[in-house]
Formats: sequence, C-alpha cells, structure tokens
Amino acid sequence: MTPRFSLCVYCGSRPGADPRFAEVAAETGRWIGAHGGQLVYGGGNNGLMGVLATAALEAGARVVGVIPHSMVEREWAKRDCTELHVVDNMHQRKSMMAERADAFLALPGGIGTFEELFEVWSWRMLEFHRKPVGLLDSGGYYGRLVQFLQESVGHGFMNERQMELLTVDSEPARLLARLVRDSGVDPRPVDVSQI
Repeated sequence: MTPRFSLCVYCGSRPGADPRFAEVAAETGRWIGAHGGQLVYGGGNNGLMGVLATAALEAGARVVGVIPHSMVEREWAKRDCTELHVVDNMHQRKSMMAERADAFLALPGGIGTFEELFEVWSWRMLEFHRKPVGLLDSGGYYGRLVQFLQESVGHGFMNERQMELLTVDSEPARLLARLVRDSGVDPRPVDVSQI
C-alpha cells in the first residue's frame, strides 16, 4: 500500500557518544511507522542510521535505503530495507533521496549529515523544491550551530527568511508532526495494518 508521507532523514553512521542520540533515532523511526509513513535514508546499517531504519521497519514503515556501491561495505548496507537502491555515486544517492521525500529531517550526525542538510536547505531557499526542512536539536547537539547561523544573519550573509525555512526543535514528535503537516498530510497516528 502507498505510505501517507515519505520522510527523508539524515543522520550519523556512528552512534555518537551520548546514548540519547540512539534513543531519538529509534523514536523517529517508530513515529514514522506509527503514522503510516515511509523512511527514506542513506541505506546504512551502522550507527544512528541502522537504529533509525530498524525501528521504522519494526513499527511497520516502508524503508527506502539509497547507498553508493563504494559505501556498501563501509556502512554495511542494511539488506532488509523494503527497497535498497545501490547507486554509482553520492550525487545519485542524494538526488534519489530528495525525489522520494515529502520532507527532510536532520538528526545528530557528522560531516555527511551537515552537507546533506545544508544542500536541501539551500535548495529550498532557491525554490528548487518547496518541501519542509527540519533540524532536530537533540540534547543541544545543534545549539551552537543554530547560534552561529543567527550570527551569520547579524553579519549580513543570511537573512531571517532563510532561517524561517529551517524548522528547529528539540522535541522529536512535535518536529515530526510539523514537518508532516507542512508537507500537506494530517500527522495523526493511523492503524498501519490498514495502509
């Protein structure tokens, strides 16, 4: 059956030092499943990526993984995704993920997560898409980044309109509901057996 929405989630291929990061990744996956959604992500089985995808699958979500050939071994591709697409390069990976998504969310992660977040956010600002973009500031992980971005506004390199295109929250369920609602879907839970 067709999912009610498709959420692209960027997150770390490492678990991070704080166990709360994995808890938030699992909560995100469970929320997507409980609300009849589909997870689109980088196809890895390590770190937060694996926690997120496993939780989503266990909650009844469809999970679409997209991973380049060169990273299949490095990130131990998650073979039990509903769909696993192995592509030639990162450009194809990011393009497919963006095409399959109704909204985007960044959880804690490293340089790859940062790059993916900034790309879809800049695409939104340039109106290459109109999909909502969210940043989950779990445990204050992104607090200094958000502060720096506000300083960039003060220095005249960004403006408040650009900041408004990025929805930042520290509460997973509240942020997820807003992203789904802003993509045009009612975010109330559903009986996933009926989807």
